[in-house]
Amino acid sequence: MEEGKGMRLISIQVPEAYLRGLEELVEKGLYPNRSEAIRYAIRDLLKKELWRDTGLRRI
Repeated sequence: MEEGKGMRLISIQVPEAYLRGLEELVEKGLYPNRSEAIRYAIRDLLKKELWRDTGLRRI
């Protein structure tokens, strides 16, 4: 998916420990920002839980 195309804004609440972990991943340069890290995590969850055995279109 192209950056910015078809994106929707969502608000979530996460435990403080998750937020600290996300910040650490960004500070280490593994992701450019928290949003990108969360997008990768969501994508990986969907790949694992929905797309592994189905013919659903992958993003």
